Amino acid sequence: MCSLLHRCLQFALISLILMLRYNEDMTHEDHVSSILAQWAAERPDLDVSPMGIVGRISRLSLVVEKELEPVFAQFGLNHWSFDMLATLRRAGAPYRLSPTELFRSMMVTSGTMTNRIDRLAEKGLVRRIPDPEDRRGILVELTEQGRELIDSALIAHVANEARLLQPLSREEQHTLAVLLRKWLASLEHRSF
Repeated sequence: MCSLLHRCLQFALISLILMLRYNEDMTHEDHVSSILAQWAAERPDLDVSPMGIVGRISRLSLVVEKELEPVFAQFGLNHWSFDMLATLRRAGAPYRLSPTELFRSMMVTSGTMTNRIDRLAEKGLVRRIPDPEDRRGILVELTEQGRELIDSALIAHVANEARLLQPLSREEQHTLAVLLRKWLASLEHRSF
């Protein structure tokens, strides 16, 4: 009886400690907090704190994507088309890259890239031109219409991202950027 009572008290104490540890410095609870609390109650022996970080990043990815799309849509774009036009724009004048450079930058297959280039070319946002350094190759170039569109969309996009980050102070944004860059750099070479 004492052993059972002791184990129940130990379980309750560990659960309480874990819940407090997960919730400290958190003034705003989120969906992941409730999941962590449930795991703390069910498996107090297991440190599920990595689940909190990865789970929040996964959920943020979905939420942020939904928040970005309406701004892209205002310009007749979606995430991939914005990304392709932005990739060409940030390449600098004359705003052209080979299809290989584009698909490596955007991490899609060459077949997907060909389809996307075709769709943007149909809208007059990019064009294919012969590669002056390789007679067999082509380059994808941003048209004037494409440059004007991405320049306008970029302003709205950056304002939207700033809006999404408003709950964080400048210092918190900087700290988050440093930590995410460190973590991504340590994992990126394994995945791509």
